[in-house]
Amino acid sequence: MYVLVEFKGKQYKAEKGALLKVDKIDAEPGASVNIDTVLLVSGDSVKVGSPYIEGARVSAVVESHGKDGKIIVFKYKPKKDYRRKQGHRQQYSIIRIAEISA
Repeated sequence: MYVLVEFKGKQYKAEKGALLKVDKIDAEPGASVNIDTVLLVSGDSVKVGSPYIEGARVSAVVESHGKDGKIIVFKYKPKKDYRRKQGHRQQYSIIRIAEISA
């Protein structure tokens, strides 16, 4: 059984016990997170919400936090002496799916 959930503007496929890498959550490791925005439930039959399935919920536990690798943004215009260099590291959280209630 798996579900498709929408979390912080992105969609994820979640199964029980799976680890998901999501945008940073303001919660300590070990805290529980409930996700009510379930788009699809697939088990014996498939249920599709419009847009969400009422009563369906996913419980998850925050495992850890981290930062991705650095991405360099470099803007350049030839012959105009224009150069801009900027770096970015996206923060993320790892969550473990504990329970799926449909």
